[in-house]
Amino acid sequence: MSNAHDLSTATWRTSSHSNAEGGSCVEVADGLTGVMPVRDSKFPGGPALTFGTTAWSSFITAVKDDRLACG
Repeated sequence: MSNAHDLSTATWRTSSHSNAEGGSCVEVADGLTGVMPVRDSKFPGGPALTFGTTAWSSFITAVKDDRLACG
């Protein structure tokens, strides 16, 4: 069984927190059933990570609620 997803037709969008100088940002692709692909905006031809939509939603909620600590 393969976990690979065909992202060749994905429509990517850059984080709203991105700056015009191409700062450290991520891109996501919406509209794929069951997964949320994520990639580095500085390397659009590079690899992408895919997260289940439930896990991605939980992550975004934790970020918005400031429940993640760095360091």
